[in-house]
Amino acid sequence: MQYTDWGERAARWSGIRSGTVDVHGTAVHYLATDRTRRMEAPVHLLVANPANSASNWLDVLAELRPHAYAIAVDLPGTLAGHTALPNRRAAGIETNALFLRDFADALQLDRIVVHGWSAGGLVALLFADREPERVAGLVLVVPALPPPLSDGEARMWQSFGRAGLALAAPVARTLLRVSGRRLLAAKLRMLDDPAASADGKRNAGGDLRRMSPEIARLMRDEMSAVEPARLGNAVTVYASLMSLMFVRRRRVLEAMRRVASPTLLVCCDEDRLAPRASIDDWTAQRPDWKLVVLQGVGHAPPFEVPTEYVRAVIDWGGQ
Repeated sequence: MQYTDWGERAARWSGIRSGTVDVHGTAVHYLATDRTRRMEAPVHLLVANPANSASNWLDVLAELRPHAYAIAVDLPGTLAGHTALPNRRAAGIETNALFLRDFADALQLDRIVVHGWSAGGLVALLFADREPERVAGLVLVVPALPPPLSDGEARMWQSFGRAGLALAAPVARTLLRVSGRRLLAAKLRMLDDPAASADGKRNAGGDLRRMSPEIARLMRDEMSAVEPARLGNAVTVYASLMSLMFVRRRRVLEAMRRVASPTLLVCCDEDRLAPRASIDDWTAQRPDWKLVVLQGVGHAPPFEVPTEYVRAVIDWGGQ
């Protein structure tokens, strides 16, 4: 969905607009707040999980609007987004990091605080590593980064991981062609009544019961329009993510060591996808990263606690 002013959809989103920019022949959709802040302040660029859309950030955009000019981008091939996918590989993590560079060029964004949520955190990290001169700050939100591995686990992934992912991806796409409609129907049922779902509180994506009613209705409307064929893009995202976290993890670990931007690491004590052992490992590698742990929150702080999330960013100094 696109609105000249998202206040037409919900009063809380007034002052947020849909926009489109050409990036190498692809029409890229994004959401942006009004430019109410001084022009020299950094622009906040919000990157969701590559399988999700820019609209996932609407409540955060509303909270950021009084403090900063902010943009949320639809990456190529998202399930409910409006940016076309030039080719299947364009949905991958590394390709999306390159896409962010081209998107920033198209909008002439020179000083950016880039937020990356979940797998979008890995996209944001790789982008910040490639573009140190333009990234004024990096916010990693429950990011999908390489976990600590034993020597045996690392050898196993090196020996079998690449072949395993190569075999699993086409099988997963075949299964999605068969069961895609059922999966989408199950997601719609969950959005209709998160409290009645067994996943309502323990869902790996966060506690859906804490979403604002506006976000919940929007997600349901967007999900109802998704074609099952688009689910295959999520397989590309997931295979790319698993490769970088476990098989080609050195590429990411080197980027973690190199990235020069001031960095805020936002984690949550009820997040089942980023255990404390991983958080401790990341902060041991980068003790200069500022760690904030949101209490009683799962894997979706921009849904669950957008006000607390933005307060953490502003208190850190990302404005």
